[in-house]
Amino acid sequence: MLVCEICGQQVILDEDMRTHLLLTHTENKITCPFCCLSGVSYDELNFHISTAHPESQDQGPADAAGTAHILGSGSNYCTTKTVRQAKGQSERCEGATAAKASICDTTIEHTSTSLGTTPANRGTAPVVGTGPTPEVSPGMASNHTPCSLMRQPLTKIPNPQAKNPILLAKTPDCKWSSQCEVEGEGGTREEHSKAKQKRLASPSKGKQFPCPICSLVCSDCSILQEHVELHLQEPNAEVVPQGVASSSSSPDKESPSSNGGRLECPLCSLVCEDSSSLQEHVDLHLEFNADTAIDTSTGTHTFTDTDLRLARRLQEEEEQRSQQLANQEADDFKKLQKQFGLDGGGGYRRQMEKTLERAVSRGQMVPAEFHSKKAQMMESLSSGLDDGRTRTPGLLGALYEWYQREAGDCVQVWLCADTDHFCSSEGDRGWGCGYRNFQMLLSCLKRAEPYATRISDESIPSIPRVQRMIEAAWREGLDPQGASHFNERLQGTRAWIGATEIYSLLTSLGVRARIIDFHQPSGPGNTHPRLFDWVKQYFSSPTSGGARLPPRVVKTPQPPIYLQHQGHSRSIVGLEQRRNGTLCVLLLDPSCSPSDVRKLLTRDAGSALTAVRRLRKFPGNLKHQQYQVVAAEGVLSTEERQTRILNSRTLRAERIP
Repeated sequence: MLVCEICGQQVILDEDMRTHLLLTHTENKITCPFCCLSGVSYDELNFHISTAHPESQDQGPADAAGTAHILGSGSNYCTTKTVRQAKGQSERCEGATAAKASICDTTIEHTSTSLGTTPANRGTAPVVGTGPTPEVSPGMASNHTPCSLMRQPLTKIPNPQAKNPILLAKTPDCKWSSQCEVEGEGGTREEHSKAKQKRLASPSKGKQFPCPICSLVCSDCSILQEHVELHLQEPNAEVVPQGVASSSSSPDKESPSSNGGRLECPLCSLVCEDSSSLQEHVDLHLEFNADTAIDTSTGTHTFTDTDLRLARRLQEEEEQRSQQLANQEADDFKKLQKQFGLDGGGGYRRQMEKTLERAVSRGQMVPAEFHSKKAQMMESLSSGLDDGRTRTPGLLGALYEWYQREAGDCVQVWLCADTDHFCSSEGDRGWGCGYRNFQMLLSCLKRAEPYATRISDESIPSIPRVQRMIEAAWREGLDPQGASHFNERLQGTRAWIGATEIYSLLTSLGVRARIIDFHQPSGPGNTHPRLFDWVKQYFSSPTSGGARLPPRVVKTPQPPIYLQHQGHSRSIVGLEQRRNGTLCVLLLDPSCSPSDVRKLLTRDAGSALTAVRRLRKFPGNLKHQQYQVVAAEGVLSTEERQTRILNSRTLRAERIP
């Protein structure tokens, strides 16, 4: 709970305290009509007048103390006092504060803003009753230094609606002073008092902006800004712009809120040390920040159109940023879908047709060749078998012969069973590596025991048929998570497949398969020496039995190993062990063209060596963060196959290391 140090009012929030100080103690200041005293209560002002200005009252002190309040600037109309330098002789203040009296050659002139005064009738100070008065310590009056004034005597004007009479300062230029002295002109005085009371009682509607330097109240923030700038340019003069309801235009007016050189902001009660700081601060309020106005009819703070414009601009900027972020996420998702072939841009057939049409338009293919290749593609799609244009058989036999003749630096060489190489074609270039590696693995399984008994069909399926085979495996219940990832649809798309799809295919065919996940590097420089050790164990285990030493080149009955990493897949068909103990794997890559792979089949030693160098991969060549391998290790019984289908609901891989 916050307590006002001036009047003892209790409020809860800091904003309420600022509003209370502004409305009660800044705008509703009670000022002395004879000197520059302000900021005191009604009782303090009566005590001050009775002690410092006793000769100004026609009645006694007791009568004068209960006559009226001096109306401040925060009531229904506003008054502004102007201090002018007197041309006459000064008088010394008398009363309780005579010890601290100072000589001030000044005179007081009051002008009422709401009464519409003109220079002809300035000098009238309205004094009306304002209701109950707060408790006052009489000693507080001694804190103010009284000033010697040139005063005019006060004249009573009876008011039938008020208990106390209204006092008017009698001045020579007041048009009511002659009527106030005449006892017989009561009707005129009553008519004047009623009209004035009616104007005082009517509240001033709308928003008002008080000046922080004087008691001027403006009806528009731009006028207030102009007025404050004129104040700060000429600190000793008050200039009132046109269209402002002003109560004084005297150039010698003192600033009531700049006591001790401190200037207070009228909008947020911030106290500035100099006029330039106050001007910059007020400019920020009126031009850039939310302009706070005071509605005198309700006593609450309201906001101008600047707040609404600022709020709308901020909201529009936030919506624009959100929209840009949403568009960026949508674009990234579309790029990701396109990268993995899930953008609905067509599958193998559509890409093949586009590639052939592009070759004809560039002059790389004659129309007759175009129609011939398109007919072959349609025949392959209808039969579901690969057309064999990208197939290269006999590579493992050629490798075995080459290692028998060459490679004297190898201590041991292990090769898998006979495997054909399949490379990418125009219809699957960029996304068909997984399908081509499965065709290589399947070409080996159809020839090797005991897999040949389970895979009776000797033909190799085409890529669209492999896609249908994977969808059939999903329908059996294999890898439901992978099926949901592809929306259970691969036909007509260019979707990439990985180790889990190869595992599902082999399981559906009755082949026992394992997935081994080398999820992190196990050697220096992001290498995977554990992967090479595992491959060596895979190929050497079937030939390790017996006491006789194995030959330098061993052709094992093991099928090739499916090797998957980020963005690509290959097939491991062999392993070399050098004299220095280094291991080197032999990889068949679907991205290699048939002409490069077929160099191994030639009798040219140089061309064969070039082809072998393409197959060799040392530990320094395999530096991806993660590798996964799928290895075939026999056939499944019917019960084992069904168990694996049930267990594939949560597919798990063996992690090394």
